[in-house]
Amino acid sequence: MFLKHSVFILSLFSLTCQAQVTDDWQEVSRQWLETEDVDASTIEEFFDHLSEKAEHPININQATREELEQFPFLMEQQVEQLLEYVSRYGPMHSLGELQMLTSLDPERLQLLRHFVYIGDAAQKDDRLRLDSVFRHGRHQVIITGKIPFYKRKGDINGYLGYKYRHSLRYQFNYYERVKFGLTGAQDAGEPFFSNRNRWGYDFYSYYLQLKDIGRIENLCLGMYRVQLGMGLIMNGGFYLGKLATLQSMGRSASVLRPHSSRSTEGYLQGAATTIRLHKNWHLTAFASYRPLDATLNKDSTARTLYYSNYHRTTTEIAKKNNTHELNLGGSVGWRKGTLYARGNFLYTYFDRPLIPLKENTPYRRYAAEGSRFFNMSIDYGYTNAKLYFSGETAMNQKGALATIHQLSYRLSHELTLIALHRYYDKKYTAFHSQSFCEGSGIQNEHGIYSGFSWHPSNKWTFNWYADYAHFAWQRYQVSMASDAFDTMLYARTLLNNKWELEGRYRLHIRQNDNKEKTMLINKTEHRVRLRLNYDMPIGLSWQTQFDGIAVSSIEKDKGWMISEHAVYVWRWFQCSAHIAYFQTDNYESRLYQYERSVLYNYSSIMLYGKGIRYTAIARADIGKHLMLMAKVGVTNYFDRSKISSGQQEVNGSSMTDIDVQMRWKF
Repeated sequence: MFLKHSVFILSLFSLTCQAQVTDDWQEVSRQWLETEDVDASTIEEFFDHLSEKAEHPININQATREELEQFPFLMEQQVEQLLEYVSRYGPMHSLGELQMLTSLDPERLQLLRHFVYIGDAAQKDDRLRLDSVFRHGRHQVIITGKIPFYKRKGDINGYLGYKYRHSLRYQFNYYERVKFGLTGAQDAGEPFFSNRNRWGYDFYSYYLQLKDIGRIENLCLGMYRVQLGMGLIMNGGFYLGKLATLQSMGRSASVLRPHSSRSTEGYLQGAATTIRLHKNWHLTAFASYRPLDATLNKDSTARTLYYSNYHRTTTEIAKKNNTHELNLGGSVGWRKGTLYARGNFLYTYFDRPLIPLKENTPYRRYAAEGSRFFNMSIDYGYTNAKLYFSGETAMNQKGALATIHQLSYRLSHELTLIALHRYYDKKYTAFHSQSFCEGSGIQNEHGIYSGFSWHPSNKWTFNWYADYAHFAWQRYQVSMASDAFDTMLYARTLLNNKWELEGRYRLHIRQNDNKEKTMLINKTEHRVRLRLNYDMPIGLSWQTQFDGIAVSSIEKDKGWMISEHAVYVWRWFQCSAHIAYFQTDNYESRLYQYERSVLYNYSSIMLYGKGIRYTAIARADIGKHLMLMAKVGVTNYFDRSKISSGQQEVNGSSMTDIDVQMRWKF
């Protein structure tokens, strides 16, 4: 019965909503969000970060380098040109002046305007007055819940909590100079105010951030994230894949920001600060002590660190916070004009020795082992109007090296070339590293990447990359040295003011063991995507998309999906509808579908088999203070009577969820 109601709601949205369409940053940044080869938690953190930036845009006339570097889609030349424009010509008077920056292509122009505004270029006051902070600060409370209309096997017998997922987010913001936040998050199946969660939510995130107080440019207390250089020793920021690297031209950054999301990966807990030592010198220092989950050996040492995020069963909750990690680190940086250099270091200590299981798993031979670890690196770079060069070279306590360098060059306003080289020794380890790679981490890889971004006119965009990687040591399911090759071509054209066409083709070749493990065989994967966007005169924005995949290894598998998406906006009311039909041979030919969701929630659905997926979203902004939002999502499978397996198994061929959200600003 509820399924029929869902179809009716979807049809109602498609027929009755009338409005003038306004694009948003999610729609513009699809190419960053629609990434199949990036960990979901990384994309979720990226989505959460941009969601917050959209809620609190920055004054472009007072933007600092650090603030602009927090936008991963900006290239180094674009950051430099933005700062130079305001310094040379004075404050901007409209966002239209951004078109004067020759390095900003149409896509970034459209995206950037969602995160900045034009304000007075008043001189900043280093002093903070408490009365002004409390009088002019803004509060925001967001309550989110997910209601499944089905039961998993674990909901009946196995999970310690109920089947509902919910979270609470509070934030106080005073002109981006004082920020305080608290987030509580609960996954389905986790106990609430019971068992090990006697304080309510399974996970809490909290922080206090102060900015621009004398020589203290940034101070974070509580939970925070740090990115140093290109991420070889520390990256709590984002690495969003190879296409995003091409679009941002591999920009390096040193970023310190609070951790406000529900993600349990990548954050530190304690205190961190960035201090201006001199006009050209900056110091970043941090100290962190946080709990971790770990799978233990019989002697109580830690076998593996456990980042699943779930504490639903007795086994999972027994691992909760059974290990602790201490991190001490920092960076000393020098910048003069367009030239910079930084020295970075990180010390890591675990209160349980890390002893990974290496018996019968030779690919783990060089996995990190012990209690104390040390990494250090230097990163450096140079920028001018046409050329950008950056690099980082790192070493661990055993003397193993990791190094990465990239060079981009603007041949003209329309064409930019990029080349990137990396070498990660098989003995190199760094627990918080995250950077450009083909493999599963910054270890055992040597590769070269090249590409171009070409905008022959305002109506055409072409992006292309090719990447080759060699792995000298064994990997999971690969018992000898191996190679990989990856290439993608992306094209976009504006046919006229109403029609837009996008397409991408990707070829990915990886080597795996054959069944006898006597030789390597190629696993070749072809992916294609075509998307047609149309803005109707009545105010309806419509999108048609086709996805196809063909995988060839021991067997040949294929799959395809076609989807429709519509968006409407009318004054204080918005709604959207989405439907997708998919058909794949098996899990190997699975497809991914990004879909809109409630605020701060990233939603990417993995689909395989044969079925249909449809959603509908409605949002109402009631006055200036209250926002209500709801999403219904239904997945129907035509080729199975049960969904998933283990404790996640659903006894049926259909799943329906409703997400609800309320935001109150005051």
